[in-house]
Amino acid sequence: MRDASTREPQHASCCPPAAGKTRPTASLPARPPGPTPARPPRCIGLPGARVPVGTLDEFLPWDGEGPPRTVNVAPFAIDPFAVTNDWFDAFVSTTGYRTDAERFGWSLVFAAFLPGGANATAPPGAPAWWRRVDGACWRAPEGAHSNLTGRLHHPVVHVSWNDAVAFAAWAGGRLPTEAEWEYAAAGGTPGARFPWGDRDPDDSTFLPLNIWQGEFPTRNTGSDGYLGTAPVDAFQPNGYGLFNMAGNTWEWCADAFRVRSLARAAKERNRHARASDERLLKGGSYLCHRSYCYRYRIAARTGAAADSTTGHVGFRLAFDDYPRSSPNTP
Repeated sequence: MRDASTREPQHASCCPPAAGKTRPTASLPARPPGPTPARPPRCIGLPGARVPVGTLDEFLPWDGEGPPRTVNVAPFAIDPFAVTNDWFDAFVSTTGYRTDAERFGWSLVFAAFLPGGANATAPPGAPAWWRRVDGACWRAPEGAHSNLTGRLHHPVVHVSWNDAVAFAAWAGGRLPTEAEWEYAAAGGTPGARFPWGDRDPDDSTFLPLNIWQGEFPTRNTGSDGYLGTAPVDAFQPNGYGLFNMAGNTWEWCADAFRVRSLARAAKERNRHARASDERLLKGGSYLCHRSYCYRYRIAARTGAAADSTTGHVGFRLAFDDYPRSSPNTP
């Protein structure tokens, strides 16, 4: 295990604190009305297996990246793409569903995306680059002045774990577990650090995913072609044909967030996670950079309250039926 004593401050999570501390309590919505659509035929079927989860090489041990364990996973299918704005719009149009961000009236937006002179407050306890923006939601990602023009095939953002579960129920699927997510992300190479292998991305020549390039959070060169979200089919897929399992947006998983350790700090972290109803997130986002948030590794993880919504969190679906054909079309 690597010594974390000098790394924790530099590698704090890019995610904000639990929204549940500042928002009214919300109950998990019931399954929205409307017909359940068929599972997209593009979904990739993965056979049952005993799969490794976590890592011995814990870069961020306070996140619970280890100890490694082996988990039995039943056959399942997973979408090669994160849920898009276009698909989420179909869900809302069919059901009339309102997301947590819409009901609460605000969400968190990366400060650099706001127009000059925008008067948006910094949430208490959040990193300095987050702003509470009234009206920000999935259909207006940067607030009332913004829309989805040119972003229909980008991943939906400003969706809470509650929203993701509601969408999954409508779509006839579910959120993947952490074990399923890591199995899928490894692309057939168990123990790989990244979906493409073990080579670290850099700021200029090797750019296999959508993360930050430059000095975070003040200068993003956009060398990978994107400053915010990218289309869900951007970059090369992994060995299983899955796109953007690292970078672009964090992805909600089914699991509650917990750290597997008996250490006093872990017990306190778990107590806080239970009190805040934190759920697991995997994959990192366009705000990750090795100098600050090295969480685009497969074993990396973080947690956020089930009602949290930000401009860098989305999700993808898993299904319990097992398809045999998988055309990769968004």
